[in-house]
Amino acid sequence: MPDIKSLCDQIRQTSFQIHSYLGSGHLEKVYENALAHRLRKAGLKVEQQRPIKVFDEDGTLIGDYLADLFVEDVLVVELKAARSLAPEHEAQVLGYLKASRIEHGLLINFGATKFEIRKFIWNENQPQRTQNTQKNEAL
Repeated sequence: MPDIKSLCDQIRQTSFQIHSYLGSGHLEKVYENALAHRLRKAGLKVEQQRPIKVFDEDGTLIGDYLADLFVEDVLVVELKAARSLAPEHEAQVLGYLKASRIEHGLLINFGATKFEIRKFIWNENQPQRTQNTQKNEAL
């Protein structure tokens, strides 16, 4: 398994290539399938719509949610096909990370004319967005 920075870089590059090829306007599932397909071709372990267990603060299992993509057993990837990313999209990813106790997440928006991606790290002391939104013109 590559280190988390390399893994995120690879997903960012692949996502941008998909956005450049497909453009905006497709349903989220199309982008999910495309990203999963290309990452698998690159040799990564990718699970689509994988149930992730959600725990209460005392460790009690309280349910699960379905991660759009779960890559290499360490990274939650949440995909959107929206005009732009909104604060509630960020809150969704941070909530998933906190409740599932998974440390790293990516939020990717394929729906805008400009590509958007955000990286998040969750630790018990302080959640953080580690990179500013990247916006690149689609070719």
